[in-house]
Order: sequence, then C-alpha cells, then structure tokens
Amino acid sequence: MPEEQGQTIMAVDELQAIIQRCQILEEADFKGEDFNLFQVAGQKCLEDGYAAQLLEVIQNEKNKVIIKNMGWNLISPLVRCIFMYKQEDDKREHCLKILDHLAQLCNPKELFLGLLEQIEQTSGEQVCQTVMLLLQPLQTVLLKLQNKKAYSVGLSLAMIMNQLTPLPVPYTKQQIQEDKLGLCQCCNAVVEFAKPFVNEVVKNMEKSSEYNDMELKEELLKFCMKSLKYPLLTAQLEQLEGIEEHPFRHFATEIIDILWDIRELIPLVFLHRKGKSPHWENQEFADIEQKNSADSLACLSYLMFVQHFGIDCFPVVFSPSYLLQCNMTHIEVLLKRTEESMLSKGLDLFESCLLRMEDNSLLHQYLEFRDFINVPQDLVKVMTLCPIEHLRKKSLNILQLFIDKFDAEGKYTLFRCLLKTSNHAGVEGYIIKNIKDQIHLSLTACDNIWFTGHHLISLLDLLLLLPEGAETDLLQNSDRIMASLNLLRYLILKDCESDNQTGVWTTLPKIEQNFLKPLHVGLNMSKAHYEAEIKNKKENRREAHSSNTVCSVTVSGEKMPAMTTEMQLQVLHSALFTFDLIESVLARVEELIEVKMKAVIDENS
Repeated sequence: MPEEQGQTIMAVDELQAIIQRCQILEEADFKGEDFNLFQVAGQKCLEDGYAAQLLEVIQNEKNKVIIKNMGWNLISPLVRCIFMYKQEDDKREHCLKILDHLAQLCNPKELFLGLLEQIEQTSGEQVCQTVMLLLQPLQTVLLKLQNKKAYSVGLSLAMIMNQLTPLPVPYTKQQIQEDKLGLCQCCNAVVEFAKPFVNEVVKNMEKSSEYNDMELKEELLKFCMKSLKYPLLTAQLEQLEGIEEHPFRHFATEIIDILWDIRELIPLVFLHRKGKSPHWENQEFADIEQKNSADSLACLSYLMFVQHFGIDCFPVVFSPSYLLQCNMTHIEVLLKRTEESMLSKGLDLFESCLLRMEDNSLLHQYLEFRDFINVPQDLVKVMTLCPIEHLRKKSLNILQLFIDKFDAEGKYTLFRCLLKTSNHAGVEGYIIKNIKDQIHLSLTACDNIWFTGHHLISLLDLLLLLPEGAETDLLQNSDRIMASLNLLRYLILKDCESDNQTGVWTTLPKIEQNFLKPLHVGLNMSKAHYEAEIKNKKENRREAHSSNTVCSVTVSGEKMPAMTTEMQLQVLHSALFTFDLIESVLARVEELIEVKMKAVIDENS
C-alpha cells in the first residue's frame, strides 16, 4: 500500500515539476519533450485516480498558458477514465469538470482535432456515449474558431454521422423504448449541437437579403440530407401508443425546422435541389452521391406529405396531379428498395398522393413521363415478389387506386402497358377484370370510345389469345385464361350482334382461331398428361412399401421441399380441378356464341 501511494505521489509530483518548469518559460519556448512529459504525467494522475489533483492544476490561473498549449493531449486518457468510473463516482465528476475546463482554456484548433480524433476512434457500443460526452466541448471549441469555421462544423457533423450510420436503427416500439445503444438520444443531442450554427446562418440571412457566406449553410444542408437518409429513412415514424414523445419524430421535426430556417425546405421539395455536390472524377463515387441524395429527398417527401412535418410552411397552391408528378421520382426510389421500412414509406407516399385526387381526373398525358410507367411496374413487383403479406396486399390496393385516377385514355394506355410488362398471370387476370369493368361502364353509363369499337378490338387482340398456342402452360396461366373467358362471356351476353358496340362479333373468327380452338386442344393435352401422372403415382404407391415415400419435385427449375406421394396426388388432382373449371366456362362461352348465332340466322330467315 505505501508503495502504491508513493507511485501516485510521484505521478502528482512529476506533474507539478513539469508545470513549475514550464511556468518560467515563454509560450514559444515549449518543446516537444515538455508536451510528452505533461501528457504522460497527466495520464498517470488520471489512471491512478487522482483527477482531483489534476483539476486543481488546470484551475490554477498561473497554469493557463500551459493548459492552453498542452491540455488537449489529455483528451484521450480523460475519455477512457470517464467511461471507467460509475455515474455517481466523485472521480468521474472531477474528470467531467476537467473536460469542461479544457474546452474553455485549450487552443481551439488543437482541441478540435483532439476531440474529432476521439470520435473517429470510437466504435461499437461506445459510439453514442462518446459522441454525447464530447458534443458540448466540441460545440464550445467550434464557436471560438475564427478561421475555417464552416469547414470545421461540416467536418464535425460528417464525422459524427459517419460514426452513427453503422449502428442499427431501433424499429419496434420495444427497441425504441429500450434505445439499447443510445442512438435515439444521441441523434437529438446532435441536433441541439447544431442549433447555434443554424442561428448564426439565420442571423446573417436576416442582416442581408443577399447572404453570400454560403459555406456554413451548405454544411448544415449536408447534415440534414445525411440525417434524412440515416436514421430517418430507416426509422419507424408512425405515432406509437405508450411513447409520449417519439424520439425519431422529434428528430424529424428538428431537421425539417433547420431546413426551413436556412430557407432550403421548399427548394428541396419542389426543385429537387441537391446542394453543391462535389465533382467526382470516379463515376462510382458520383453514382453513390446521387443515390444518397435521391434517398434523402424521398424521405423528405414522405415526412412532409405522409407524416405532415413542416406542412404548415407548405404553399397551398399546387394541384394534386402536380404534387403526384413531383413525388413520382421519390416513390420510384422507395419502391425499388426491399427493406420493409423503406418499401412501406414508398407505398404510404404513393397512397397519400393518390388520395388527394378525384377519380378519373388524372390526364393520360402524364403517362408520357417515365416515372408514371415505371412506378406501376415496380408496384407489380412488390405485389408478386415481396415476402411481406401486408405490403403485397397494400400494393394491390394502391395499383387499383392509381388506375381509378386516370381518365379513360389513361386507363386504356396503362392496361396495355401492364399486360405487356407484368409477366404474371395473376396480375394479367386482375387487369382483364378491370378492362371488363370499364367496358361495362361504357355500355351502361357513358359512351366511351376507348373501351368500345376499334380501340377495344385492338385490346382484345392482346387478351383473347394463348401466348404459345396449344402448348401454353394452362395451369400457370389459369388466372389470365379464366379472366379472358369471363370477359368474352360478358361481351357475348351484353353486346348484341346487331349492335356490335364492342366489335367482338367482328373479331370473333380471330378469337376462335387464336384462343378458343387452341384452348380446347391444350385442355385435352393437359388433362391427359395429368391423368396419366395420377395413374403412375397410384401404381407406384401400391408398389412402394409405404405410402409416405418422399420424393423431390422441381417447379420452374427450383427444387421444392420434399413431398410424399399423397401430397403429390393432391397437387395433381387440384390441377385437374382447375382444367375442369376452365373447360366448363369455355363450354358455356361456346354455347352462348352458338345460341346468339342461331338467333341471328332465325331472325334473318
């Protein structure tokens, strides 16, 4: 014990000796050796638990010049010691006071670099703790800087955001409440850190309408753009029951407020302004910059038009169709993502824009914009490929909403496009049902040239055929085939040959040649094939020792989970049932054609 006390006293004595030696020197005479000795002695005092003695040295007015030049060297051991002690420990309090004094006394440039180095070196679970610990001294130092202030603020914010970005964003209510890594708390602390610099920009803009010092404003804009991409693009931003102040909603409000204060909110929303993007010679870097900007702008639109952050600042002069046009680029960005948090934001933004519009009000000319063709195609991919059921269902509802908003020509053009691009029988069947509804409206409610006459005949040529003739996979295309047969049955029942409003009677020979006859042949071939398969399976089952023999089945080149013979027989019988269903509707259609034709002959004779 006496030996330990002796070592500690020696560390304090060494520090005092260095201090006394440096007190008699001029500032310009400090040597590298002095800096090293001060750092080693100060670190030893901290590590041995004698922060109180070190604090006294730092508080001593006589040592002001020494601390100004050398104090920044203590940042690294100081941070380590602060995390080593428990919250209520007096030694931790002494260390925190030392940190405050260093922020006030040290050379701002040197301390700035020392603080940034600490933030850069932290990782894992200590990132948020370190950032929150150093934000106040970093802010104090930055406010003192005269030269390159905007650059230093930008560097600080960029470094902090780069350190936070790898951390997982709490998504569920429980994760947000726990805030295990402290990210929720840290993000809001970073906004508070930025506020004095926002106020400085605002004050300067108020002084002069031609505010020329754009550097600090640009750095704050970059910070907001980064914040929109992370954590806000990933975060769950719906109101959650039991959470009085949702940390990410609060953070989003603050970011929107900053953008409004620096007069960038409306330009970003409507002019898609991206700030001064650096010129990248490397195209890969340029692409990354563009993608990051697109993600940020998409998140900003979601915040404004879905969550209504900053909506009070919003000019109420734009038509719903113009707002949809402005947002289609952002919707496309979000719908191409696979993460639930981003995909759901894209669907919500699309739905919000569509709900502002009257049915049949969206002009067909909008389909000349690339986004208006791409977005429904992306929506179809979500409907058919997304593993999350509620998002698949929602995307189907939104597709219908999108269809409903177009005028007749727009619906017609959109249907043709989706039929050619969806490559999915279920989607094609859904579109055909929509076409049938539009034909019904044209025949009963309002005369519409796009779903009658030669326009409809052109559309029927796309619908009433088998893509590969009799060789078409009827099971895979069953949704489309059933929808086409139901449409044909409706047309024959509703449209008399004498009226022929739809043109179906004109094109009937082609329909019989391209659709009905090949369908008959295809059904006969398919039923014979599946009946033979069932017979083989039953024979194999009798020969096998057990009816639970397991086989593997390959569908579209993908190996499916192993199936017993009984399971395979169920699948084969289900296919036969589908063929029987198609055959019964086909028979009904042909019967109706025959009855109608006979009636016409009888009438003419």
